[in-house]
Amino acid sequence: MSGGGTADFFYREAQRLGYVARSAFKLLQIQKQYKLITPGSSVLDLGCAPGAWLQVACQSLGPLKNGGVVVGIDLKKVKVPSSHCDSRVSTVCADVMNLPKDEVRKLSPQKKGFTVLLSDMCPLVSGITTRDAALSMELGMRALDLALGGDRSSDEPLDVEQQEDDVGVLQSGGHLIVKLLESEDTKELMKICKPVFRKSSWLRPKATRSNSREIYLICQDLH
Repeated sequence: MSGGGTADFFYREAQRLGYVARSAFKLLQIQKQYKLITPGSSVLDLGCAPGAWLQVACQSLGPLKNGGVVVGIDLKKVKVPSSHCDSRVSTVCADVMNLPKDEVRKLSPQKKGFTVLLSDMCPLVSGITTRDAALSMELGMRALDLALGGDRSSDEPLDVEQQEDDVGVLQSGGHLIVKLLESEDTKELMKICKPVFRKSSWLRPKATRSNSREIYLICQDLH
C-alpha cells in the first residue's frame, strides 16, 4: 500500500474509533511495545493539540478507579476530547519554551513531578530541511531540559542552589518520549539520554507518513 493509502487508513481508523487525529496510532504503538503508561501514572503531554495523545494516555491509565492523571500543555487552547477521556485529563494553554519548571511541577499530583513525559511538539514546518530540523531539536532539548533539569549543554557542575532551582519534572524511574525531525543533530539527544536512562531507543511508528522525517526517542527508567 502506498504512503497515501496508509495515511488514509489511519485517518479513517481515527474517525471510526473516535480519536481526534491519526497521531493517536503513534502513541498506541509505543504503548503496545513499551507499556510506559500504566494504571496510576502521572502523564505530562507537551504539545498536546489536538488531543489524540491525551485520549490514548487516559485510555492507558485504565478505569477511573485506578487513578492517575494526564496534563496537556500547548500554545493553543485545547479542549479535552469527549471520547476516551475522563475527569483525570486537563489542559493548560502556555508556551512550554518559557514555562518555569516549578510551575510545571505544580501541575503534577502532590507537586512531586510526573512519571511519564510525552513530547509530540513540532515546529511550524517551513520546508527548509536544516531549519526545520534545528527548530525540532530546540523543542526536543526543551523537553529534555524540563524532564531532567540542569544545563545539559554544559559540563560545569551546578552548585547546590542552582540544583534546587533547576530540578527536572520527571520522577526517578520515569519515562520520556520525544518527537524529533531526524538529522545529524538528533544523535546528540541520544548521547545525553543514554547515561541517565536504563534504556534509550529510536522508533518510527507505522502511522508516520512516508514523506515525514519524524522519529521518536523512547527513554525508559530514569536513574
